[in-house]
Amino acid sequence: MENTTPSSLGPIDASDGKLYLQVKRRLMTLIEQGTWSPGRPIPSERQLAGELDVSIGTLRRAVDELVQEQVLVRRQGKGTFVTLHSRDRYLFQFFRVEPRALGLPASAQHEYPLVECLSFERDRADEAAAAVLRMREGQPVFVITNRLSLGRRPIVLDRITVSAAQFKGLTEKRFTERSGTIYNLYQTDFGITVLRTDERARAVLASREAVRCLGVPAGAPLIEVHRIALTFGERPVEYRVSTIQTERHDYVFDQRRAV
Repeated sequence: MENTTPSSLGPIDASDGKLYLQVKRRLMTLIEQGTWSPGRPIPSERQLAGELDVSIGTLRRAVDELVQEQVLVRRQGKGTFVTLHSRDRYLFQFFRVEPRALGLPASAQHEYPLVECLSFERDRADEAAAAVLRMREGQPVFVITNRLSLGRRPIVLDRITVSAAQFKGLTEKRFTERSGTIYNLYQTDFGITVLRTDERARAVLASREAVRCLGVPAGAPLIEVHRIALTFGERPVEYRVSTIQTERHDYVFDQRRAV
């Protein structure tokens, strides 16, 4: 069944900036508020244009940008849907570790990692996490350590920090027994959709934890990536530090995947 739009949606104020951007912001608000749930279709372009009192062309331009940003997805013959976080989306948009050998088939280049949860703790936000997540130092957070393996070799050590208040009710059992990706859990269980990430990479030497968890020699060169996951309104929802073993793998950023 197609989702419907509240009759109180009302027309767009054409005097407030570019009209299609106003339409885009209104649509994003409806998605953020849960009016249209992930994986479900939005109303037809004709219906939305009528509700907002704009032309089909203006409405379509706004929808086109949301599709490009992967907030919405078009399905041939079925309509336009709110994007649901899936294994494929995680693999092609957010997971950037690939085998170094060139010329491999796409299936080998984009292998889904085996994810092991090494620890799940309730803690207090340190200075770095508090600054990233825009909270006060010492406020409660969940800190999760995951190990990701490719081809049975441990490659990535993730340290994930999220606000305990924002993810109220999150438990180790709920986290480890999720049916989909971590971002799918955020979206379906907590109504938090990760739209994009900001990342910074630096070279580091293997710590004792990396030696123990990744099986690398002490002092081995590694890549450390600091990732901030952002939802609507550019609000940070997750701070992730990934330590990556790069002896046989590269960290690959493809702009085509990010947009």
